[in-house]
Amino acid sequence: MYIEQLEKSMYDLICETSTNLPKDVRRAVKAAREKEDAGTRSALSLDTIAKNINMADDKISPICQDTGLPTFKIKTPIGVNQLEIKAAIKRALVQATKDGKLRPNSVDSLTGENSGDNLGEGLPVMKFEQWENDHIEVRLILKGGGCENKNIQYSLPTELEGLGRAGRDLDGIRKCILHSVYQAQGQGCSAGFIGVGIGGDRASGYDLAKEQLFREVGDVNPHPQLAELESYILESANKLGIGTMGFGGEATLLGCKIGVMNRIPASFFVSVAYNCWAYRRMAVNIDATTGSVTSWHYDEGEKLSFFDQGDQQEEAKQASRTVELTAPISEEQIRDLKVGDVVKISGRMYTGRDAIHKHLSENDSPVDLNGQIIYHCGPVVLKNEDGGYEIKAAGPTTSIREEPYQGDIMKKFGIRAVIGKGGMGPKTLAALEEHGGVYLNAIGGAAQYYADCIKAVEGVDLLQFGIPEAMWHLRVEDFTAVVTMDSHGNSLHADVDKSSLEKLSQFKEKVFS
Repeated sequence: MYIEQLEKSMYDLICETSTNLPKDVRRAVKAAREKEDAGTRSALSLDTIAKNINMADDKISPICQDTGLPTFKIKTPIGVNQLEIKAAIKRALVQATKDGKLRPNSVDSLTGENSGDNLGEGLPVMKFEQWENDHIEVRLILKGGGCENKNIQYSLPTELEGLGRAGRDLDGIRKCILHSVYQAQGQGCSAGFIGVGIGGDRASGYDLAKEQLFREVGDVNPHPQLAELESYILESANKLGIGTMGFGGEATLLGCKIGVMNRIPASFFVSVAYNCWAYRRMAVNIDATTGSVTSWHYDEGEKLSFFDQGDQQEEAKQASRTVELTAPISEEQIRDLKVGDVVKISGRMYTGRDAIHKHLSENDSPVDLNGQIIYHCGPVVLKNEDGGYEIKAAGPTTSIREEPYQGDIMKKFGIRAVIGKGGMGPKTLAALEEHGGVYLNAIGGAAQYYADCIKAVEGVDLLQFGIPEAMWHLRVEDFTAVVTMDSHGNSLHADVDKSSLEKLSQFKEKVFS
């Protein structure tokens, strides 16, 4: 009975973490939403995020399609069988994946093969610690690849763009943390949260940084210097103008938590774990004799539910031109689009991520892509009893990974539009101008909002790459995104990067002694 109940408790923890944003995170998102000027791209993004949080609640489906690499931190009383807990977690993880609460994210690093059940060599990550309490504590964080890729580690002293030299002192630490927010831009699905680890070695520094992400958003650091630094970083980062999704605006950072540990004299690391707005971490206390959940963490206060603010969304629509598109799209239609336009897509689009882009660079396409739209997306997909497929979650993935391929593929196959998040680089921008293409930025993490726009799966190719990496043929309706790179050489991402770097330089002078 204990084993079965323990497995159910682990399953409930996984599902709750994936589908239900904690109360402290909801309050932070709400506060950011209230500060943003109505009618801006960032305000529209925050409205979409709020709607997505509600939809995930209602459908009990993943908030974001990238459910990350599950990381469990477990504290047990002396004498508790940790092997039983490991087994229960693995069984629960397999079931949650089968039920569409997690995307199959475990890929063999040598062969590229997806295990299909989130298990594999070294996965899931489980870290145990004994303590003197008589109950079990299990904490889980689901940190997606978009924000994981914006983690960064600094070795002091160092030279930082916009900030100059960062020395081996508190002020050098300050500069590193501010730079970490700047370098993330919108690629980590800002507005985000950061955990910072000061000291240790390279491995323990990152572990300390991720540990900070389990803290309450509203807590106060017991170390006075670190409490002051956390407050300073939160205030200063929001003056960089990066904004939600990197669109510019007031909300760039929603939380900063800093921990410190000793180091060896030769090494001084500052490690930053960046987390997107879809800040999915949860924890439970479990009865060590029954395996039942006795309490949930992050449960203080009333659960905040977001409601659509029709007036604010209407103002946002009026502030930008809205263009409706249906593929195949002509070059003339693309040349008419400008940065800032809001695009609503209906009809057919195709998903394509890392494996697809590499494949298309070396092979013919399984479908005619002339005039078509590629969506950088690795969806959560379930197979129905009739053999068809249902999209359970389908937000955009970070596009910059496709920079080596994108421009060449667009010209090779005649692709006219690419949808993703976080923007792309100069090679793609040049190709857009030469070929007549456009980059459309969807709202990162809004997996339920976009899944609702997908009315049918009309086919799939290259399924051997695994569900997230396959080419899904999607029929969509009113799929909304913003033009952030156009065919005239304009890039909102390059503009925001340049302006935020200029603003970063105002923090160059020493603040902490």
